[in-house]
Amino acid sequence: MRIALIHSDFLEFEAKKKTKVAEDIPDDMKQGRVEEALVCFLAVEKADEADVDAIALKVSNEIVAVAEQVKPERIVLYPYVHFLFGADPAGPNKSIKILKRMETFLQAGGWEVHRSPFGWYKGFTIKCKGHPLSELTRIIYAGEAGGAQEEKEVVSQALKEEEEVKHTLNVLTPDGSLHPSDSFNYQKFPDLKRFYNYEVSGVRSVDRIPPHVTLMQRLEIADYEPGSDQGNMRWYPKGELIKNLLEDHITSVTVNYGGMPVETPLMYDYHHPALEKYLNRFPARQYTLMSGTKKYFMRFAACFGQFLMKHNMNITYRNLPLRMYELTRYSFRREQAGELVGLRRLRAFTMPDMHTVCKDMDQSKAEFFNQYKLSCDIMDDLGLNYQVVFRVVKDFYEDNKEWVQEMIRIIERPALIEIWDKRYAYFVVKFEFNFVDALDKCSALSTVQIDVENSERFGISYVDEKDSKQTPLLLHCSISGAVERDIYAMLETAHMTAEKGGVAQLPVWLAPTQVRVIPVAERHKEGAETLASSIRSKEIRVDTDDTDETVGKRIRNAAKEWIPYIIVFGDKEAEGGELAVRVRSTKKQEGLSEDSLVSRIKEETADKPFRHLYLPMRLSVRPTFR
Repeated sequence: MRIALIHSDFLEFEAKKKTKVAEDIPDDMKQGRVEEALVCFLAVEKADEADVDAIALKVSNEIVAVAEQVKPERIVLYPYVHFLFGADPAGPNKSIKILKRMETFLQAGGWEVHRSPFGWYKGFTIKCKGHPLSELTRIIYAGEAGGAQEEKEVVSQALKEEEEVKHTLNVLTPDGSLHPSDSFNYQKFPDLKRFYNYEVSGVRSVDRIPPHVTLMQRLEIADYEPGSDQGNMRWYPKGELIKNLLEDHITSVTVNYGGMPVETPLMYDYHHPALEKYLNRFPARQYTLMSGTKKYFMRFAACFGQFLMKHNMNITYRNLPLRMYELTRYSFRREQAGELVGLRRLRAFTMPDMHTVCKDMDQSKAEFFNQYKLSCDIMDDLGLNYQVVFRVVKDFYEDNKEWVQEMIRIIERPALIEIWDKRYAYFVVKFEFNFVDALDKCSALSTVQIDVENSERFGISYVDEKDSKQTPLLLHCSISGAVERDIYAMLETAHMTAEKGGVAQLPVWLAPTQVRVIPVAERHKEGAETLASSIRSKEIRVDTDDTDETVGKRIRNAAKEWIPYIIVFGDKEAEGGELAVRVRSTKKQEGLSEDSLVSRIKEETADKPFRHLYLPMRLSVRPTFR
């Protein structure tokens, strides 16, 4: 699709004559005047027909990205086939469907949307505002939205078999009872009910813009990259800080547990004997590329490099369990276009990935259990409500019921359990912690799997007590899931909390600014900066709003940024009195000394990593990114 975006004082149009493909419209759609609008002239191409929902969502997101910058009061969708310059136009039915889908997506995001009729000769008058962003053009390729122009993707055999395997879905309660999932009483467990509905619906694509997309853009955390596709994001300084803090914490927890950090390549020989076989056993879609005459694939986890490394290692029973860890920035998966919205599902993502060599099934189960508890701790650190599902081969479950039930007892609430009649992938059991968002879509976060195939496939062995070579088992573990997805879950959680009357916020240890100091007047600026520097020296992220806005406006701006603590610095504070501190979590103002405030923040952020601001301390010299 080809689009031109004009930020206008007004658009006035009149539909004068129908073409043979004109849509039927009521009289009130034949003319109109729209003030203060972002006018989007849209030329729908034949290639866009391949995936109507995906292209409509992608273009809608691009329009929102521009609208967030120029801040119009309204959006106008104006079909304009003349932009095609000889390219094949989409058929009228598909074009109208795409335009109507865009109208729905944008309205769901809270925008006032007007649409001019399709297939009519129209006269129009437009007044462009004339600022640097008032005239923009974009070309959104259908191939980028999952259409026929894309190279044929490689689909693993495991993905094909997953669709064919027979399974039952049940609810396992802490008392050990197994209940059919379709007749379980979910009254006390509404989030588990939402997760169950998602599991059985089979619908993974989204039809509305999720709340976290608006939040990630407004808070200047992350945004779509116009030079790429929706599965690859740009990260602003605040978002990069949040990501880095999460990476620091997850890595610290994993290394303290015994994970040995390593680094492995991003791309691998597609026809390497062990790797090629493993590709067909992993339920994911791969990116492939050619370099000269050789075909390569981009890694979608750290398995490949770590397994090849383990193949070359000398391992004995004394080394087991042997844990190897990598923070893969990045892993790549060719996710389906209709699912690529915001941070929920990406094509390039950061995955904390640990693989453990275990001598036998007993040791594997013990490790699985411990890594399950470690994952519970990480979810608590992030303040996330999660739903648990076990996916297990029937024979393994029958032999290990009590072991599974003990893990359900740890969380003290029911979980789903999917039981397969046969194994379709390389693992016999895994758990997933799934987050349910504001649109009732779910995403897996933490996971651990027991792998019974790949030691043999990659020639990984250890020497036992009798000096004999043995084939171990492997565990795949991410105690947090993708870091970007954790941020999505936290933003969605904040939105849902606010919807229920609570306070939208991030954990204090992840807040890009933990304290903001607002000088009341010019004479207070020096004192405010001295206070901020003192707080900063105690490893607190603090900044000063020394802009020329009113005090009230600066307080409101700080609230919009979810700043946990706001200090208004006036005469009393300059004289050394208590600080007037607005506390976001309680919605109250408190009188605190500097030491008391610092102690409070230190207590809230105990055992968590710290990094300084990624932006200048003074707001007056900061750039804006949107």
